[in-house]
Amino acid sequence: MSDEQGRIFREAWIAGVTKHYPGEPKPGYIASWDDTPDWERASAAAVYQQVHDFIVATDGNTAKLTREQKGRFVATCWIGQIYRHIPDPKPAYIADWADMPEWQKETEVDIFERIEAEVAASTS
Repeated sequence: MSDEQGRIFREAWIAGVTKHYPGEPKPGYIASWDDTPDWERASAAAVYQQVHDFIVATDGNTAKLTREQKGRFVATCWIGQIYRHIPDPKPAYIADWADMPEWQKETEVDIFERIEAEVAASTS
């Protein structure tokens, strides 16, 4: 998996947190790529690839998904990475969509749409 893809994912996450988080986000939420733990870097790259492959496999028809459907996809892929890297994660790390705060849902959607834009730019 590409380090560059992980960076794009991380940049989209930070942009989403900055835009949607109510108040001052925790420092770890907006930590730079260089300050991000290795497992999070690997997870960001893996989820980017999963979203990328989903977009390509549908010939870009993911554009027809609802915002919620896009966000749920990112959230589910991320939870898979949490289970991969953390044997006994905190419940908040693996919260189902319905239990996630609104800022996080909006951020997950923004990540999907950022990757959609990257895919569109690379195929046009």
